[in-house]
Formats: sequence, structure tokens, C-alpha cells
Amino acid sequence: MKRLILLVLIALIGVFLVGMLVMSSLNLDFSQQAMAELRQRQITDIVQANLNRINGHHQLMEQNTAGLANLGEQLYRSRQGDNDAIRSRVHASLENALRRMPQAYGAELRFGLPEQAAGALSTYAYRYGGMIRTQSAVAPAQDPDALGRTLNEAASATSPASQGFFWTPAYYKELIDNVVISLTTPMRDASGEVIGLASTDWRADEIINLVSGVKVTPNTFAFLLDGENRNLSSLANADDIVAAQRKIDAIIGSRLHDRLQELQPQSAVISGRMLVAPMQTLPLTVDNEPHLLFFSLTQAGMIFGVGVPRAEIDAVLLPMRESNLKIVALVSAVTLALALLIMLIVARILDRVQTLYTDGLTRLPNREKLLVELDRCKTASLLLINIDAFKEINDFYGHHCGDHVISELATALQDMLSQERNWAACRLYRMPGDELAIWLPVAENAAQLEKRAEALLRFVGALSISWQNQSIPLNVSLGVATSLQEDGSQLADEQLLMSASIALQSARLARVGYCIYDPAQRTREAYEQNLIWANRLRRALDEGRIVPYFQPILDLRTGRIEKFECLARMLDENGEPISPADFIGVAKKIRLYRYITRTMVTQCFSRFADNDYTFSLNLSCEDLLDPDLTNFIVDRLKGSPSLAARLIFEILESEGIENYAEVRRFIDRVKALGCRIAIDDFGTGYSNFQHLLRLNVDVIKIDGSLIEHIDTDPIALNVTRGIQQFATGLGMRTVAEFVHSKAILEAVRLLNIDDVQGYYIGKPSPRLVTEPEHDRPLPHVTLLSSVRK
Repeated sequence: MKRLILLVLIALIGVFLVGMLVMSSLNLDFSQQAMAELRQRQITDIVQANLNRINGHHQLMEQNTAGLANLGEQLYRSRQGDNDAIRSRVHASLENALRRMPQAYGAELRFGLPEQAAGALSTYAYRYGGMIRTQSAVAPAQDPDALGRTLNEAASATSPASQGFFWTPAYYKELIDNVVISLTTPMRDASGEVIGLASTDWRADEIINLVSGVKVTPNTFAFLLDGENRNLSSLANADDIVAAQRKIDAIIGSRLHDRLQELQPQSAVISGRMLVAPMQTLPLTVDNEPHLLFFSLTQAGMIFGVGVPRAEIDAVLLPMRESNLKIVALVSAVTLALALLIMLIVARILDRVQTLYTDGLTRLPNREKLLVELDRCKTASLLLINIDAFKEINDFYGHHCGDHVISELATALQDMLSQERNWAACRLYRMPGDELAIWLPVAENAAQLEKRAEALLRFVGALSISWQNQSIPLNVSLGVATSLQEDGSQLADEQLLMSASIALQSARLARVGYCIYDPAQRTREAYEQNLIWANRLRRALDEGRIVPYFQPILDLRTGRIEKFECLARMLDENGEPISPADFIGVAKKIRLYRYITRTMVTQCFSRFADNDYTFSLNLSCEDLLDPDLTNFIVDRLKGSPSLAARLIFEILESEGIENYAEVRRFIDRVKALGCRIAIDDFGTGYSNFQHLLRLNVDVIKIDGSLIEHIDTDPIALNVTRGIQQFATGLGMRTVAEFVHSKAILEAVRLLNIDDVQGYYIGKPSPRLVTEPEHDRPLPHVTLLSSVRK
């Protein structure tokens, strides 16, 4: 069972660890996906911000070009005078316009009307060496169809933007000596007819510098593709030209212009702005390094994009992965450590549970295990086995021998149960002390149990157990009980064990081999009553309901009531007194008698401290052998010599006295303080005169069993006379108890007994009664109260 529990525990720990790893993996995947999406959105926002910056530059270019077109339209409408004057005005105006556009490198006004004069006005201005130069755009009248061809070219531009602007691909322009991109827009007359074209030239390296300012991660590169799929990229400024060219070639080879229609957009709105085209992504691998391209269409019909290495996108996930790995490792280590600790604790608990249900000496199941089995089974029989004279075996041979005897007996009984067919279903248990128990799974009747008990006694009697080459005779007593009683009642679990214990005790008291529990004997009810009285007695002690009652003692020589015997009474919850016969026996069994004596001493000493009466207290032999109690009494008497001189201790002779040395030690101590000693119930016990000679007694109280028949029983009369004569000869006073009638009182007086007490004189009372109970003539009797008056 222990191994199975540990295996199940290990399996549960394994399932927990696997589940934890799976949950951690799923959580990491979810977190990585969320972080990757968040990172891509962040990159998209950065790319979009730069796209807006590029579109802003393009808008500035369009605004400048539109302003140039307005200038051309104005010049066209104001052409008057000769051609040279008009041309000079056009050249000057174009030169001023280019000066106001510091980012443009060229500006052109091309008039394409059929009139030769108007065409001759076409002018081109450009920057050269820090100066602005102007020249005629075409030779006048050399090509009448030139304007139409130019308009056709503008109309066939790759990607027209809004408001009629046309962007050319990048091309080399000889006058500027650089690659440029031209932006062209038509000029119109008042009727809206096209009269020509206004265009501006922008150097490609300026646009590259604009793109080069884009930075998302350390190895990010930006690019701008014109309408002819030519790449204007920040890679042009890279240190490794060869590697940069491979990236440029890969971007060009991706033909992003074609993919704008093929890919599905991620979103039509980024950062709250409507896009010319939605932002798109495209995986791209260059030199075995995966990248992710973020690109979109600009207002100029170009494609702006950013290439970000996939490793740098995922770099933000690396700390998360490392942290997750550390957390998983830490949690796994802690879990394994806790699992090992739990397994160790469980193993120890299982060992303790096994120890809890297993006897360490015999390895048999113990009393707790038996109670569990009895609780499970509704019907059963039980035999309790007690080794006779086991204390003597322990005392004579030692406890090791006692353990050996129990172990050998347990082994022999276990072998018998396993070999005998009619005992096969039975189980053996080790009980506390020198007891064993045999559990039978069925409720057998008395005849069957008798046969089993007799067979068991024969088996044990035939055993031969030796210790150190000495044979140890072995006998046992059996207590037998069955759950199904003859009256049809059912005994359950602990009741069955209690019944077998009662039967075992009965067998030991009767000195027979076995006893079968019989509910008709009502032994259990007597036990229950003892428990009830024990609880009542404890409550009475706690609540101060153990009180002294005082029975008067009449001095026949003086006729005065000057002595009282203090008797213990227990008051019930209603204040009614309870006879000591109902609780003294229980008090002695449960070791509460000493507390009754202590409270009686305390209360009686207090009651008689302020008067001159003599009083007596009863002490049992166990009181006299209790050093704490005797020291308590002596200490109280040392401070009150007058109280000690009036105190008589009555020793109960009927109980028998075994330890004379301890009793005599107490007697000598209290007599030295002035106290006197009386033997109570004299005439009922044994070795009476030996008590008188050895204990230095002052008073003999003749037992009531003799006094109550003294008027009718000559034998009782003669015995009492003999006691009185013996006491007189030793100088001892005598007291006659149980004087319950006038005839007995007269008989006692004639025997010259010194004092009398009984119901005829006065019943025990919580008050000190000095008046006689009956109105009777007593010769020469004078009460102490009358003397005091």
C-alpha cells in the first residue's frame, strides 16, 4: 500500500510538471505572438510616420510645382511686346521662382501652343555651381509638334497623383549632372485648355538622404522604388556595398509594384491616418537572413518601405524567452524540491500511520486498527487474552523477558490462526499491556464461543516458553463478547471491545479461565453509573459543593455535647445533601478522594477555629500514605496549637493497614502537635488489637454493627463489653456509634462507655447542634451551652 501511494504521488507530480510545462509553453507562445504583433504594430507606426514625412516632402514638391505652373500661366496671359522682352521676363521670373525653391535643382516652363512665338517662350532654369542659369527649352519653330509630344508623354506618366501631377522615374540629367526625378503639371489658359507644362527637377540623392533618415532597428534599411522599379535606398550609403547591392537586387526582384494588387492589406488606417495604399508586409530572405518588408504606396506613385531583420523584430522576445525559461526552471526546481519534500513527509506519515496501526514489538495490528475493523463490521466476536501473573514475570525476569513472552505468545497464536481451519478467518491484534485480541468476523453464540475459549486455553497451556534456559509457565484469562446478544440487541465497535474487557475483568476477579459477557449482569450499566457519578463529583469539587456535616457526640460522664464528628456531604444542583455512600467509592476509584479530604480539612479547620468544641476528621489509609496531603495537614496545624489540641483523627480500621511505618510517622507528627488518634469502626476488621498496640491510639470507636443490636443480641453485648474493658485497661476512651434508640443508649450507659453518637443523639447537620434530638430524661446530663451561660 505504501509503495502504491508513493507511485501514485510520483505520477501526480509528473502530470503536474508536464502540465506546467505545457501551460508555460502555451503561455509563452501566446505572449510571443502578442508581443510580435505589438512589435510589428510599433514598426508599422514608425514606417507610417516616415511615410507621412516623405509624403509631406512630396506635397512640398507639388506645391512648388503648382506655384511654378501659376507663374507660367500668368506670364502666358501677360505676354505683350517683342519676344526678347517677353523671354527676358520669363527668364527672370523662372530664375526667381527657382531661387524660392531651395530644394529643387531645376525648373522648366514649356509652352506648347501652335504659335511659334509662344513656343519660343519655353525656358529651363537650373542650379550650377552655386548659381542659377537659364536657357531656352527648345529652339523656336524647329519642331511644331514638340508641345503635343510633351503632353502625350505627361499624359502617359506611370502613376498620376492627385490634382494632375506627373512624376517621372529617376533619370540622368546632363545639365545638372545628376540623377533627378521630375514633377510635371499642365498649365491651362482661362478656358481650361492646356497651354503647356510646368516641371521641377529634384535630385535623387536628396531623396535618398530623406529615406536614409529612417531607423527602426540597428540593421534596418529603407528604400523608395520609382515607377520603373528603380531603387532609391539608404543602402547606397552602406559600408558593405556588395551586401547592400544584394539587398537592393532582392527588393527589386520582389517587384513590389505588382504585389500591391496581390497582397491583402493589414489595415486601411494606421495611427489615425487614411493611407494612399494600405501598409503591407512581405517576408524576404537575403543571404540566408530572414527580413520582413513593410511597404506602401506614396503620393508620388512610388513605393516606400523598410526592411527589418526578423531577428531584431524577435529580439524583444528573447528576454521573455529567457525569463520564461528561468521561471520554468525555477518553478520546476522548486516543484521537484517540494515534491521530494512532500514524498518524504508522506513516506514518514505512512510510516507513522503504519506505526499507529502496528505494534512495534510483535508487528501485529494494534488496538487502533482493531477499532477500525470493528467499525467496519456490523457483526463480530472478540476474545481478549490477558497473561496471568505477567507483572511477576516482569519483576522477576525483567522487562526483556516480558517482551519475549508476549512476542512468543503472539507468534504461536498467529501460527495457530493460520493453520487451524476453524480459525482461518480470524485476525490477531496486540492490545496495550499484556493483552492480545482475536477478532472473529461472525457473531457466534455462547456455545460456540465456549468451545473456542476452552480450545484457546488448552493451546496456551500446552505452550513451552523459555528464557535463559528457564521454562516459564504460562496461563491466560479470556474475556469473550459477541456483537449479537441473546436478547437481539447489537453491540457496535467500541461497545464490543468494552464488553470483552468487562468479561475479562470478571474472569480475573472470579479466578476462572474465561468469562463470556452477559448483558443481564448489567455490568456495563454499573460502569456508566460510575462515570456519571465521577463527572458529578468533579463538578461538585469545582463548584465547592463538597461540604462538612457535623454529628454531635454526647459525653455520658458530663452529659454535655462537646464533640462533633465531621462527615463529608455532596450537595446536588438543588442544594440537597447526598450520602457519602453514593460517591466515596467512586472518588477512591478515580483518585479524587484526596481532594475531598483536603477540602474537608480546610473547611473544618476554619469552622472550629473560633470555638472550643472538639472535632474529629476521618482519614483513610491512602490519605495517610499521601505525603502532599499529610504535609498540608501538619502545616495547617503548626500555626494553631489550640485547634490541634481539640482535633481527633479517626483512622478507618475496616480498610486494613499495611504500611504501619508511614501511618505511625504521621501519628507521631500530629500527636506531637497535641492531636489525638481514634480507631474507627473497631470490631469489624481484622488484627484489631494489633492496631491498638502499634498505632498509639487514644480513642476506640466501636462499630455500629455491634452497637445497633446490643439491646437484643447477647453476643454483641459481650463483645462490646470486652472492647470496653480492654480500652479501659489501656487508658483509652470509648465511643459507641449508631445509638438510634433509648434502649441502646441505656445499654451503652450501663457498659460505662464514655461517649455516644447516633440519630438518637443527633443527625449530621450543617450546623453545630448542641440540643438533643429527643426530649428525654437523662440523669446527670448538663449541656455545655447551659454551663457557658
